[in-house]
Amino acid sequence: MKLRYITLLMSCFLYISLSAQNSTVRGNVYEKETGNPIIYGTVHIQGTKHTAMTDLDGFFNMANIPAGSYKLIANYVGYDSAVVDIQVKKNGVVYQALYINESSVSLKEVSVSAEKQHTRTNVNISQIAVTQKQIKALPSVGGEADIVQYLQVLPGIISTGDQGGQIYIRGGSPVQNKIMLDGLNVFNPFHSIGFYSVFETELIRNVDVLTGGFGADHGGRISAIVDIKTREGNKNRQSGQLSVGPFMVKGLLEGPLKKFSEGGSSVSYVLTAKKSLIENTSKSLYAYATEDKETGLPFGFTDLYGKISVNTSNGSRINVFGFNFNDLYDNPAISTIDWKNTGGGINFHMIPSESNIIVDGVVGFSTYEVGIKEQDTQPRKSDIDELTANIGFTFYGDKNEVKYGLELKSIRTNFEFTNPFGIRFADEQNTTELGFYSKYRHIIGSLIVDPSIRVQYYSALGQVALEPRIGIKYNINDVWRFKGAAGRYTQNILSTSNERDVVNLFNGFLTGPESIIKDYNGQKLDNKLQISNHVVAGFEFDLTKRMTLNLEGYYKNFPQLIVVNRNKENNDETDYTTETGSAYGVDMSIKYELPRFYVWATYSHGYVNRDDGEQIYPTIFDRRHNVNFLTTYSLDKEATWEVSARWNLGSGFPFTKTRGFYNYQSYLGGVTTPYETNNPHDIGIIYSSERNGGRLPYYHRLDLSLQKKIKFTKYSGMEANLSVTNAYDRPNIFYFDRLNYKRVNQLPILPTLSVKFYF
Repeated sequence: MKLRYITLLMSCFLYISLSAQNSTVRGNVYEKETGNPIIYGTVHIQGTKHTAMTDLDGFFNMANIPAGSYKLIANYVGYDSAVVDIQVKKNGVVYQALYINESSVSLKEVSVSAEKQHTRTNVNISQIAVTQKQIKALPSVGGEADIVQYLQVLPGIISTGDQGGQIYIRGGSPVQNKIMLDGLNVFNPFHSIGFYSVFETELIRNVDVLTGGFGADHGGRISAIVDIKTREGNKNRQSGQLSVGPFMVKGLLEGPLKKFSEGGSSVSYVLTAKKSLIENTSKSLYAYATEDKETGLPFGFTDLYGKISVNTSNGSRINVFGFNFNDLYDNPAISTIDWKNTGGGINFHMIPSESNIIVDGVVGFSTYEVGIKEQDTQPRKSDIDELTANIGFTFYGDKNEVKYGLELKSIRTNFEFTNPFGIRFADEQNTTELGFYSKYRHIIGSLIVDPSIRVQYYSALGQVALEPRIGIKYNINDVWRFKGAAGRYTQNILSTSNERDVVNLFNGFLTGPESIIKDYNGQKLDNKLQISNHVVAGFEFDLTKRMTLNLEGYYKNFPQLIVVNRNKENNDETDYTTETGSAYGVDMSIKYELPRFYVWATYSHGYVNRDDGEQIYPTIFDRRHNVNFLTTYSLDKEATWEVSARWNLGSGFPFTKTRGFYNYQSYLGGVTTPYETNNPHDIGIIYSSERNGGRLPYYHRLDLSLQKKIKFTKYSGMEANLSVTNAYDRPNIFYFDRLNYKRVNQLPILPTLSVKFYF
C-alpha cells in the first residue's frame, strides 16, 4: 500500500514537471583552452527572460522555450562572452555547448554574485559546498592542505585531535556519517595522524558537506553526508606535480589520451600517489615531540588513486576509477593498528539527445580491513565489503525539477575480538539494502519547496523503512533568506567502537543483528534499525555585498541506537544493547571576502546526550563550545606571497572519572578457580557511577603558514610553504593514562617547510 502511494506521488511530480514544458534548451559551458567546466556561469537567451546558471559540470537547462530562432549567450567574470545561434523546434530538445576564452583584460577580483544567486534558488539547508581553492586557503599542516583540516573549521563539526582524530558532525558518531568518494563509501577516510585524509587535495573538484536535514537522494546514514567528487585529468597536455616535506612526499601525473577539441570528445587520465615520511623524519626533526626516539611519531600511510575520463561532444561522460588507501600506527609500547581501504568503479553522467532527461549512476565496490594487536589484549579484526549500484533520473521544468532513483547495496561484514573479560565475540553477516527515492523542487515566487521521500528495504531484517523529508527556503528580500528542513533517517551499519574509549584507533563494522534483541527495559525489539529524526531552521543574511551571516539551529533525535555490548562479563548477557539520544545546538558563521583578503569565523554551541537505560550522559565528543577563525591575505596583487592563519578554541570533552583500582581475578576456570591462592596481575579500574561526569581542559591551537609562488613558464613553477602547527606550543591534553597516572598531550609545535614543483 505504501509503495502504491509513493508511485502515485512520484507520477504527480513528474506530470507537473512535464506538463509545464514547451521546448528545452540545455548544454555545457567550457573554458575553450582547457575544456574545464565553467561553474556558476550565466547563460541567457537574448531578448527573453530565460536565464540559467551552470552547475559544477558547467551544465545548464532552460525549459518552456517557445519555438523560434535565438541567440544563446554565455557569460562569466574574467572571460569574453560566447554567442551561438540556435533553432528551437516545438516540443523539441536543443543541446548546445559553448566555449569561452579568458578575457584579455585580467580580472583578479572574483565575483561572488553568482554564488549568491545560487543560494537564492536552492534550499541549501545545513549544506556547505567546499572547493579546492578554499581548502588551500587554510594554513597547511606539514605544508600540505587537506580536506580533513578544512572540515574541522566548518560549524557543527568536531574533531577529537591530532592523533587518531575522528570527525563528529552535529552529534553523530563517525559510523553515522557517510563519506563518499566519486559515489562510493570510504569507511575510514582519516589517517591515524589526524592532519590528513586519504583524499588528494589537488584532485578535489567539489565537496558537499550535509550536516543534517539532507534530501532523500542520500540514504543509509542517520546523521550527515560528506560527498567528495574528483576532477578529470588534463584534457589538453601532459602535466604533473611533485611535492616533498617532512610529513610526506606526493606526486600527480595527468594528461590526454585523446585531446580536447571544440565540439569534439576527449579522453584523459590522472594518477596520484602519496607516502608518509613522518615516521622516519620525526626521529630527528621532531624528536622533542615523542617519548621514544627510536619509534618517533609512529604514523605511516600510503594512498593511491587513478581515473580515466571519457567526455563526449554532447556533454555526457564516463569515469573509470580505483583507489587503494593504507594506514599503519605502529607503537610497540601500546599497539599496532593497520587498515586498508580498497575500491573502484564506474560512474556516468548521460545527456540523451532529443530527450528531456539526465541520467546519473555509479557501479563499484569498496572494501575495508582493519586489525589491532595490543600487549595486554587479544588481537581484534574486522572487515566490510560493499557492492554498490545506483541510478538516478532528473527532469527539469521551468520552475521545477524532479529526480528519482534506485540504489542497491550488497554488504558483508566480519568481526572478531575477545573483550577484557575473556568473552569472545565473532559475527559474520551478509545483507542487501534496496533504496528508492523521489525528489521534487519547485520555485513559487520567493518560496522554494523541496519535498522528497525514500523507501529503504533491509533484506536481512525483513524491514521496510519509510523516510519522508522536506526542505524549504523563503527569500524575504534581497538580503534576508529563511530556510528549514526536517526528515526521518535509518541505517543498518553499526560500529564496534565503544564511546567509553577515550583513545580509539580501531573501528570495526557490523550490520544490524538478525537475532532477537531487547531494549534496556527488557522489551523485544520489532525494529532493529538505528533511527534519527532531524529538524533544522535558520537564516542567511547578506550584511554587505562582501559579508554574509549564516545562522542555523538544529535538533536531532535518536529514538533507537543499537550498540555492541563489548563489556559483557559472561555468556548469558546479550551481545547487543540499545540506547536513545539527542543532539541539539546552534551554528553560526560569518564570511567576508575581498579580492586579496578572506575571513571566515564560526561558532558552534551544542549538546549531545545518550540514554542507556540507567542514566542520561554526554558523549565523549560533546564539545559545548567550538570557535574557529580563518583568514588569508595576499601580500601582492599577483598573489605570489600569501599568508594564512587559523585559530581554534574548544571546550573540554567529557570523561568518566576514576574511583579506584582492583586486582582483576579471572574466573575462566569456573568454580574450581583457586581464587584464594591465585595471584592476579591484571589491574581493573573502578569507574565513577556517573558516566562522563568530568570535563577535560579547554583546547586551543594556532596554525600559521606563508606561501611563495614562483612561475618559471606559463605552465611550470614552484610553490614553497612555510607552516607552523600549534604555533604557541599549547599543551593540549590527548588523554590521561589512568593506570600510570600520566597525562598524554596532543602534538606540540611543529614547524615545516615543503616545496611543490608543477609542470
